[in-house]
Amino acid sequence: MQTPTPSPSRHFFRLALALALLTPLATPAQSTTPPEPLKAIERLDVGRYLGTWYEIAKYPNRFQRQCVSGTQAQYRLRDDGQLDVINRCRQASGETAEAVGRARQDGPADSPKLEVRFAPAWLSWLPMVWANYWVVDLDPGYQLAAVSEPNREYLWVLSRTPTVDAAAYQALLARLQAKGFDLSKLEKTAQPGSPN
Repeated sequence: MQTPTPSPSRHFFRLALALALLTPLATPAQSTTPPEPLKAIERLDVGRYLGTWYEIAKYPNRFQRQCVSGTQAQYRLRDDGQLDVINRCRQASGETAEAVGRARQDGPADSPKLEVRFAPAWLSWLPMVWANYWVVDLDPGYQLAAVSEPNREYLWVLSRTPTVDAAAYQALLARLQAKGFDLSKLEKTAQPGSPN
């Protein structure tokens, strides 16, 4: 007597059930607890924040892909209370790339939450051209800072000098990790005169 062959749909159902039962055993358990909502520093003295900042490290991003070294940002106060933002970096060709944008505070005059745009001025009325720029860590002397946005998709470590004291940098990294940042994504930036 011939054994009846299971129908393809029954065979598929058994396979799917077996996979569903085995998947939890094959996949390591992962924490599903989301990090706490990101908080910016309490207040920012914009006058002290003005000037040049050197990029020490960052999360890699598409709009800085061409930058190979010497990345820096300069902030200047405008007559209208907003800020000019001038970002520069050296490309592989040796040429300097420059992007000029505008920043404005989101909230009171000491708000550490800013919005930045690099789109043309005639598009500034569109909310989507403004990106969040939150100062999430800043030393009392305004010498070392970390900037991000609410979703932690971007991160920049900035310094007033191209090189940073190793202990101060490690302390900053520890604070960023406590704020829910994935330090494995952080990439050091080559600066002239630095050992990076």
